[in-house]
Amino acid sequence: MDLVRKFIGPKSKYQKDLPYTYEARVNLMDSDGEFNSYISDTICGLVKYLKDKDIDPSAVEIFELYKDKEVNLEVAYCLSPLGKWLNRSQLCKSFREYYPGHIGRSGCTFKDRDKKVTGP
Repeated sequence: MDLVRKFIGPKSKYQKDLPYTYEARVNLMDSDGEFNSYISDTICGLVKYLKDKDIDPSAVEIFELYKDKEVNLEVAYCLSPLGKWLNRSQLCKSFREYYPGHIGRSGCTFKDRDKKVTGP
């Protein structure tokens, strides 16, 4: 079964109530409407990357990508009250109500996904 998952992807990517991937669009300061795009299969992988690269949250838009639509995700779900990126355990708490039934204290539906980020 692991070999099959390598070719068709994680089981959670086929759950229609979950996005199949996430995109962060980081506005470029010196350009009009241009941005760098970063993609990850998990919100925690994406936010960790943004935090590690010290990317300013005010320059970021995050989108949930579904098969037939993209939904703008409020960046506030990913930030502390001081406006700093949350760490992984804090993100889990923040998203428990946003993704009901998919993130619990004992496990996460997204744990079968890769946390790598691709981007420019």
